[in-house]
Amino acid sequence: MINNNTWFNLGVTADRSGRAVRSCCTGLSHGPVSASIPNAGSCIKRCITFLVVSSLLFTGNTFAQHKKAPSPQSEVIYHIFQRSFYDSNGDGHGDLNGIYQKLNYLQQLGVTAVLLTPLYESVYYHNYFATDFYKIDPRYGTMHDYLKLIKELHRRHMKFYMDMETQYVASDHIWYRDSHNNPASKYSDYIVYTDKTNAKAIPIVGFVTDFTGYDNVTRRLVMVNLDNKEVQQYNYNFFRFWMDPNHDGKFDDGVDGFRLDHCMDNLDNANRLPHLFATFWRPLLGKLRAINPPIKIVAEQAQWGSFGIDYLKNAGVDRVFGFRLAFAIRNFKKKELETVADSTFLNNPPGKNQVVFLENHDFERFASAVKSDPGKLRVGCALNLLMGGVPSIYYGQELGMRGKDQTYGATDANQIPDRQAFEWYKSDEGKGMAYWYKNGPWWTKDNTDIPNDGISLEEERNDPNSLWNYYKKMIAIRKNNPVIDYGTYKNVSNDNDKVFSFERYSGNKKIVVAVNLSGEQQDVVFQSAGALKNIFGDIKPNTGSGDVKFTLPGYGVAVWSEGH
Repeated sequence: MINNNTWFNLGVTADRSGRAVRSCCTGLSHGPVSASIPNAGSCIKRCITFLVVSSLLFTGNTFAQHKKAPSPQSEVIYHIFQRSFYDSNGDGHGDLNGIYQKLNYLQQLGVTAVLLTPLYESVYYHNYFATDFYKIDPRYGTMHDYLKLIKELHRRHMKFYMDMETQYVASDHIWYRDSHNNPASKYSDYIVYTDKTNAKAIPIVGFVTDFTGYDNVTRRLVMVNLDNKEVQQYNYNFFRFWMDPNHDGKFDDGVDGFRLDHCMDNLDNANRLPHLFATFWRPLLGKLRAINPPIKIVAEQAQWGSFGIDYLKNAGVDRVFGFRLAFAIRNFKKKELETVADSTFLNNPPGKNQVVFLENHDFERFASAVKSDPGKLRVGCALNLLMGGVPSIYYGQELGMRGKDQTYGATDANQIPDRQAFEWYKSDEGKGMAYWYKNGPWWTKDNTDIPNDGISLEEERNDPNSLWNYYKKMIAIRKNNPVIDYGTYKNVSNDNDKVFSFERYSGNKKIVVAVNLSGEQQDVVFQSAGALKNIFGDIKPNTGSGDVKFTLPGYGVAVWSEGH
């Protein structure tokens, strides 16, 4: 559990361990937080200097609370590992046309935005570490397929976010192929070399040289020189292209935002590329906003123990990820949730926000972390969607899909169990199943797609008591109560250390939420300034003298509104 004496076994560079290099082994070697930090003991992290961040968890609020202007609609992001979502052409790989065909599903759930993992060509199945940034992986489709998807999303008033990691390339990329051992190459300064003959390129994370993927493809991964003016111009041109591919200035065919993977000020803490917020990211993002001011930039903090405030203040990004909140939700501890929620929601500079999530392509699935406990799955859903920020749902999370990192050696296969095929059918067989990974123990030994286990869209969609329908209800509550988006967050004190309660308020509008973090019934008392109207949970509190008294069942969730 996270408390004042807890240290985090987090590497200073890559706490996401979901890329090829950052996933070479899993599991904590020691320390008290194995249930708290997904992948916290990967060999990358153990080999890099450990970061002690427990003191950050309990820092006081240093920024004044602020109110945000109402947004036109509540944004709910659906994060897709597209190779595993829906296969439209029968080759076993999820693709762009598969997502296009399932947009009705996403809208039925209540999703308003889509975030994909990288689309560009790479030798690795997750498409990080590009071999060609401009070329879409042919397994996903063509530029025509991409543009068709983007325009249809926009026709439906949905947004699209593209994942970008241009700080590294694989050795198949022309920048490395042409410049390695060739100082005369026009790309000689595009890669960070440590010698004059261009024989020694700085590898990713400082010590990993050659790396083998799950399919036995071995490549070298090297650091791109982000200080090089031509590289900076390339990035500007590249990002600008995806904002407006046909250059007509209308942006109907472009992205609505970017996710910056593994974003750092001092890349890999190698002191080769320091001060990147000032020299690279902020200038680049400023130029992009000059073209399209509404563009949203989401940075993934490389240090998962960070609240990301320095990114919001100094890097020019609009959003960061609420990693600490994701860890706290998994621990089901009231004090930790209260403290982390304050830091997550109240310290952000005006106009900036946090992405609230439970899982992503680098995390053990939330269902596996809570052993598929139905009550805990519902509590996680409610906190994911009702606390505020910008919620993100990882594909299959709404079904309770399971998946946990395994250790297959120095390979990117370790995260395949977190990235398995979306379970469309009760039998786990049928059109569109994206079983691209049928070639190793991740399929024969650790596959969690089990027929008739109650975890599939077919089994859950028409069951009013299913997790899927619970997600749908929570999304609807959020959309029907926009104060959750633009209101100010506040912890609501109560007399029970098993019940976490909070509110979002603005003027005379307020949403109050109480969550039982235990499996036992709990009696609760807190104070309210006005009468509460029940909108979820059938918990009608007894009020008197300002006290609100009610009883929550095990893992119960109650939601009330106050004001008009």
